[in-house]
Amino acid sequence: MGRLTGSWLDGAQASGNNDNDDRPRWRGERLGIPRSGSGSVSGPGRRLAAFLVDIALASLVSWAFTAPAPPGNWSLLAWFVITVVPVTLFGATPGMVLLRIWVARLDGGAMVGPWRAVVRAALTFLLIPAAIWNFDGRAWHDRLTGTIVLNR
Repeated sequence: MGRLTGSWLDGAQASGNNDNDDRPRWRGERLGIPRSGSGSVSGPGRRLAAFLVDIALASLVSWAFTAPAPPGNWSLLAWFVITVVPVTLFGATPGMVLLRIWVARLDGGAMVGPWRAVVRAALTFLLIPAAIWNFDGRAWHDRLTGTIVLNR
């Protein structure tokens, strides 16, 4: 009986009975991305750390305007702005800059642009689309926007 390869997002394909499957050897190989170093696919640890830095920064910024009261939902607005504006223009949030990662378009475009940045932020806010990855290291929000997060 043949086994299934690929992820649910890629569409499973029967690979037959041999042990030579068509699975890439590293994240991003199918996309022409190098295995390691600058331009390689960023791992989940660095991406999570950058996300946490951005959340902390958004909390501090919003608290600066609401102190001594807690920022409440204003921190969500601050996070959205901290995420969308820099990704639109520069391809990286402050946390991504600190962790030396960035968002790139797979079609080779120079800027991520506003619609991609807004969709990525909205889906990241929902957490689940940003947490389910395929073998190339791309979550749903990356796949829907034609982007990928790479190491600098």
